[in-house]
Amino acid sequence: VAAISLAFPLIFLLISVGGGFTVAGSTLVAQYTGAKSEGSAGTVAGQTLTFITVIAVVVGVIGFFATDAMLGVLPSSEATAGQVIPLAGDYMRVFFLGLPFLFGFFVFSALMRGYGNTRAPMVVMFISVIINIVIDPVFIFGFDANPLFSMLGVEGFQASLFAATGFDGFKVAGAAYATVLSRAVATVIGIYVIFGTSAGPDVQLADFRPQFEYIKQIVDIGVPSAIEQSATALGFITLTAMVVTFKPEVVAAFGLGNRLTSLVFLPALGLGRATNTIVGQNLGAGKPDRAESAVWLAAKVGASVMLATGVLAYVFAEPVVAFFLQTGTTSAAQTIDLGVEYIRIRAVEFGFIGVLQVVLGAYRGAGNTKTALGFSLFALWLGRVPIVYLLSFQFGFAETGIWLGMAVGQILGAIAATAWFTRGTWKHSVVDADAAGT
Repeated sequence: VAAISLAFPLIFLLISVGGGFTVAGSTLVAQYTGAKSEGSAGTVAGQTLTFITVIAVVVGVIGFFATDAMLGVLPSSEATAGQVIPLAGDYMRVFFLGLPFLFGFFVFSALMRGYGNTRAPMVVMFISVIINIVIDPVFIFGFDANPLFSMLGVEGFQASLFAATGFDGFKVAGAAYATVLSRAVATVIGIYVIFGTSAGPDVQLADFRPQFEYIKQIVDIGVPSAIEQSATALGFITLTAMVVTFKPEVVAAFGLGNRLTSLVFLPALGLGRATNTIVGQNLGAGKPDRAESAVWLAAKVGASVMLATGVLAYVFAEPVVAFFLQTGTTSAAQTIDLGVEYIRIRAVEFGFIGVLQVVLGAYRGAGNTKTALGFSLFALWLGRVPIVYLLSFQFGFAETGIWLGMAVGQILGAIAATAWFTRGTWKHSVVDADAAGT
């Protein structure tokens, strides 16, 4: 857990470059679809696929060879440096080798959402997640002391498999192998859906030939999103650099807590992406008032759902955290206690997250990615990072200061982004509806 928590911000830093341009592809497909320009939507989709494939290969190669250098910049305690960082390196190298498959699924999902087809990405993601869940423990533990076999009550079958193969897993690298393989399956399915069905934008082979007009649109919208995601990754690297100065149990609790909250935030992220599409299509169709009404409705739903989720997370924090850790040791017990404290403090922000993701989705759907960038930077670099530093290192709150800073930063970001949204300056399409529809 601790190794992956160290690796993730560094991985996210590099993949954010491509991630920003998927936002551009989704926004442009949505607005051209709203403007009834199927041909332009297909062309943008083809240009985005080509552009991001090149980025994936370049970033994957750079990331693979720069893994040790990136991990070397993280300050860490002696225990963390000896136990955790080598494992994080194993995880990262495998991840970067499979980056084209991960980017491939990101692009497919973004383009389909922009087109208004959220069902296909959901089904493909479900298939990918199921594959990941099944093979993850096998790739990590092999057939030796695998918790999956114990949970299913088939330890005898596990013993037979181990006797026949001697496979004891790839350890931490196995988690990366499982992720890459599951996303590779998703990418192959996504390619079939785009080219073999009518479920998404009508992409022709000619659409892969570079066209400056569309590439400029992708770059204009995508660069701020890429900067936003890169700045977010750098922020988490900075936060991680502060966290790793604590004992390994704190690092593990931080990593596990972030993974759990990431799962909890999925409904809010889904609403944000849906808002992106709805706003894009309505602005493309010349209906800004309808776009605004949809945003407020989504914000109310997001706040309500996430508030209820926060209550559940607070109440059931201990059994949920304990489920993901092997108990019975002093270290595990300390990690569980720290993880429970983290989840319960973060639960306070959940309702605000529901609103923040919807509002940021509205800005992106309008093509106003510079505004989304501004508020993301505000929440992280003027909120989380300095608050964590002050509380943990200046005011003596130690690890509790980390948990508090993570929550307060997002709350401030949600309030600021929503207040700015009410000004209505975002209600403009980035495509010419009349020209696109011809």
